[in-house]
Amino acid sequence: MKSIYDLRCRLRDWPSGPVSNVVHHISTKCVPVALLLSLSGCLTSQKLQPTDPILTAQVIRGNRTISSEELESLIPQKPNSRILGLPVTPRLWFYRLGARRFDRDAAVRELAIKTNEFEQQSQQLTNQPSALKKVNRRFAREAKRLRQEIEEGNWVMRNLGEPPSYFTEQDARTNTAKMQRFLMDKGFFNARTAYSLDTLRNQQIRVRYLITENAGFYLRNLTYEIDDARIDSLIRKSLNQSTLIAGERYDSQKIGEEKVRIETALRDQGYYAFSRQYMPNPEVDTSRRSSERLLTVDSLRRPVDLYLTIKNPPGQAAHPLYRIGDVEVRITADETQSPAAVSALDSVRRNGVTFLLSGRNISSRLLDGKIFLRPGQLYSQTKYRDTQRQLFLLNQFKFVNLNFTDTTNRQLRTLVTATPLDKYEATAEGGVTLLYQGQGYPGGFGSLIFRVRNLFGGLETFETTLRYGLEAQTGFVNSANSNKFVYTSQELGIISSITFPQLLFPGRLRFNFNRYNPRTQVSLSFNNTFRPDFRRSLLRATMAYNWQTTPAKQFSFLIADVNLINANFDTELGNLFLAQLDSLTTLGNTIGLSFRRSFASGVSFAYTYNTNTIGQNRRANFFRTVIESGGTTLNLFSEKQLQNIFKPTINNTGLQYYKYLRLSLDYRHYVPLRTHTTVAFRMNTGIVYSYGGNRTAPYEKLFFAGGSNSIRAWLPRRLGPGSDYPQPSPTNPNGPAFNLNPARSEQFLYTFEKPGDFLLEGSAELRGRLFHLLADINGAVFIDAGNVWRLPYSQANTKSTFQFGTFIPQIAVGTGVGLRLDFSFFLIRLDGGIKVWDPARQYFSEAEGQYVDKRFILPDFSFRRLSRGPNPLIINFGIGYPF
Repeated sequence: MKSIYDLRCRLRDWPSGPVSNVVHHISTKCVPVALLLSLSGCLTSQKLQPTDPILTAQVIRGNRTISSEELESLIPQKPNSRILGLPVTPRLWFYRLGARRFDRDAAVRELAIKTNEFEQQSQQLTNQPSALKKVNRRFAREAKRLRQEIEEGNWVMRNLGEPPSYFTEQDARTNTAKMQRFLMDKGFFNARTAYSLDTLRNQQIRVRYLITENAGFYLRNLTYEIDDARIDSLIRKSLNQSTLIAGERYDSQKIGEEKVRIETALRDQGYYAFSRQYMPNPEVDTSRRSSERLLTVDSLRRPVDLYLTIKNPPGQAAHPLYRIGDVEVRITADETQSPAAVSALDSVRRNGVTFLLSGRNISSRLLDGKIFLRPGQLYSQTKYRDTQRQLFLLNQFKFVNLNFTDTTNRQLRTLVTATPLDKYEATAEGGVTLLYQGQGYPGGFGSLIFRVRNLFGGLETFETTLRYGLEAQTGFVNSANSNKFVYTSQELGIISSITFPQLLFPGRLRFNFNRYNPRTQVSLSFNNTFRPDFRRSLLRATMAYNWQTTPAKQFSFLIADVNLINANFDTELGNLFLAQLDSLTTLGNTIGLSFRRSFASGVSFAYTYNTNTIGQNRRANFFRTVIESGGTTLNLFSEKQLQNIFKPTINNTGLQYYKYLRLSLDYRHYVPLRTHTTVAFRMNTGIVYSYGGNRTAPYEKLFFAGGSNSIRAWLPRRLGPGSDYPQPSPTNPNGPAFNLNPARSEQFLYTFEKPGDFLLEGSAELRGRLFHLLADINGAVFIDAGNVWRLPYSQANTKSTFQFGTFIPQIAVGTGVGLRLDFSFFLIRLDGGIKVWDPARQYFSEAEGQYVDKRFILPDFSFRRLSRGPNPLIINFGIGYPF
């Protein structure tokens, strides 16, 4: 059964047509589909009364300019979910199944009994704090469970089910009226809205909202009528920043934004008491100079004139100006100090600001750099917010409050109150790492953190972290008789750092950064990595400047980065890995030098721009670039002097040193398609150029491709370089080594990581919500492409060297699908990738006696041989999105 209802509204005093509410017609529609009837018969809701239909679908049709997502956001009712558009509601069926065995009254009685028991036990344990604390925790858990059960039902109803969404025609009429008002607010003054009802099987209702936008009204003239001459001058000077632009469609939201802009601009100029209440709703004129409107050629664009008024306060000739009076910064006293100690160092005055430190050893000079409100200045809302924000970002205070008191002659007495955090803090963190593809097992990590605030009285933060991690790694197949394919990788490290709330360099230039949350961090760390193929230790000292000009823009200048690196091969696969490095060295490759005892130093500059906010589904961008120069200071010495200092060639006992330049670029773009559907793009590239005597860079500075955050159809860091084989055959130098496991004999042998000097990769991913079960279950479809290459000076073979004429066929391509469990506070990701184009699959086959080209490997994927065929499914685990 289909019914159509039409609603047309007239905006008062606007020539947009009469008001009507007309029932047009009723028609009947039958869908005799046997499959639909059979499915809906077994998974439908219980018999309902004719007055209680279930809402199972609602769609919007006819809109052209206004998106369906904007109109859907006006509808508070959410339909019950169906399968493939059929009148089949499994979650509603589960909800009613759980409701049959659910007794809400019993849960209410149980909660009352538990509450009485808790009150009696609390009275008995008044003098036993520890026991009372345990009782409190137990009761809190039980009460939370029972309240959730009373409000949302039992476990089946909450997690498998979905409560019925009952339909009332009044809701449809209300939603239609909302859409009418919304369209008018967007400049479609003559828009029409209607709704139609489709009655499906078993009293299920589908609502169609029908939109007719008609011609839109566009701004022709914008006139400001301002009573206060000074405000009129200020507004006209800032018209270039107005959100209302002639030629754009009328939009009430932009009018609201313009009011906010004017309010902010005036409050920054001393108008402390100014608010939007002095700006009434603007006059909208669609009829003036009607003769001009009739001459408009484009019938889809109607002109409208806008008159924005700013009135004075009642009984006053102008808006009052306010200035900052006395400024006082009061630090809350330490409760452990004696009254005498508190009063001893109570008051300090600097630059017109009084600091009441309450006996605390806090630098008034540094605090003064965070206070932007000064006596005698005009009140500024921006300076007020910057002061509060900068004090919070010090990470030294629990609470920061700013209060203004209007004293006399419109002078604002300013009181800043700050309560410090605890000086000493110790925390422990732990979690699970899911970084490698699914033939292995997830590992865990744990950290112990000790923190001291205001260490030297300069608002510094000292922090020491001890971390241990255990991860699973795969792909190390070393013999035909070995079935072991999962190895462990361990990491043990300690890092100590001290962070200063300023840029530590001479001169007054550093004070220009006070608004940008400046920080100087000095750190010293030692880290040990135990992998199946090598062991590596790293002693590192750094000094970095960090600042943030806006919430979206961050800068980092690493002025010193000194590393002492040591590696050995006393591991399970160390001999195999060392043999491969030796073979590469024989061919002239310098990668083996990265595993010698070495000294590395450098400076770097990083810029990050990020408008992507977690939880907000809107168009956003992310861009990060890092420029690094390694061994810069070594250029002050000749090559002979460096050889004498580091002695890198004497029995491999000296220190290797590096000179290199490194650049990396990472760009991401997010485009929302629907409320829970997004397309994400990523382009990632980087290059490292070594110009020292050894012509290589530290292993950590090289680039890798493959893995959960890269090309997901390849094992982690195993792709490339170029079209080179993952591992050459020991019997056929012109062919690749195949997996020694007979069950996977058609697969290449990916034993070791494959570094490169140049990285180029890109990804596109469609993300959307599938359903909710304990967490939001989201799905994804993706395609990845990219590779790494060696640069020509590395003396690598032609297959792995980047050349403009050959690099395009060497770009690997993979695709796949993903499943994500979104628990709101963290996300577990499972991606399955298969190869589409494998540039290494062009080789001489001893079995066939000729060169074969199997680079387009997608047809070799088979669901029957998911892990054993030549193109296996690679499972990638991860925490968070890949990009």
